[in-house]
Amino acid sequence: MDIDCLKSLKSLACKIRIGVLESVYGAKSGHPGGSLSIADLLAYLYSRELNLNPKAPQDPNRDRFVLSKGHAAPALYSVLAHMGFFKLEDLKSLRKMGAFLQGHPNMNSTPGVDMSTGSLGQGVSAACGMALGAKLDGSGVRVYCVLGDGEIEEGQVWEALMFASHYKLDNLCLFVDNNQLQIDGSVQEVAGLSKIPQKFESFGFNVMQIDGHDFEQIERAVNLAKACKDGPSAIVMKTIKGKGVSYMENNVSWHGCAPNEEQFKLAKAELDSILAQLEG
Repeated sequence: MDIDCLKSLKSLACKIRIGVLESVYGAKSGHPGGSLSIADLLAYLYSRELNLNPKAPQDPNRDRFVLSKGHAAPALYSVLAHMGFFKLEDLKSLRKMGAFLQGHPNMNSTPGVDMSTGSLGQGVSAACGMALGAKLDGSGVRVYCVLGDGEIEEGQVWEALMFASHYKLDNLCLFVDNNQLQIDGSVQEVAGLSKIPQKFESFGFNVMQIDGHDFEQIERAVNLAKACKDGPSAIVMKTIKGKGVSYMENNVSWHGCAPNEEQFKLAKAELDSILAQLEG
C-alpha cells in the first residue's frame, strides 16, 4: 500500500469519525464508542474492497455488507454518506422523528443498507443466508459482516457459524470488533469471553488476528480471506473503543452516551486537527 493510498484511507476514516460525532451529538443519543472503533475498517471496505455503486444501491450483483452490531449505525451512515449514497447533511437527522437514519439500520428506508439489524446475533445469521444464496446462484457476490465482541456472547451467533462452516461459505468474511468493552463493562468481566480466535477455528473458520486500526493489516487479511476457498473466514480485530477521541478511548461509559456541547467541541477539534495534518 503506497503512501498516498494510506493517507487517503486515514483521511476518510477521520471524516467517518467526525460524521459519527456530529450525528450522535445532534441526536443527543447514540453509540459513539463502538462506531469509532470500526471507522478504519469501514473506510477500507467501502473505498477499496466492496463492489458497490451508490447510484444503483439495489444492484443484485453488488457485494453485501451487514452491520450485525447494529447499534454502531452512526459509523455505517457516515461512510455511506461519504461514499455518496445520500447527502452528508442527512447525518444530522440521526434519530429524529420521521428521518430515514434511525438508531439501528433499516434496509427498507436507508440507501446502501443491506440488512436491518439491532437484535444482536441476527445480522450474522442473515449474512450467512446471503452468502449461501450467492453461492447457489453462482453470482460471485461476497458478503462481509461486522460483529461486536460483546455480541458474540449470543448463542445465535454460534449457530450461524456452524451453518457457514457446514456449507463452506468461502464468500463470507466476518470481522469481530474486539474492543474488549460492552455496555456493562469488559467482555471478560461480563461473560468471561476469551480465546476468540480459537473459538472461531473450532467452528471451522479460517481465522486471522490483526490490529483493526492498521490499514495494511486489514488489506492483507481481506486478501487472504478472498484467496481462501475451503470455507468461511473470520478476521478478529484488536481495536480501541472510542478510537480517535482521547477522552472516549477505552472508556466504557461512551458505549451509548452522546457528548455534551463542550465534549463535542473538544472531540471535533482533535479530529479536525488530525484531518488538517493528513490533508495539509
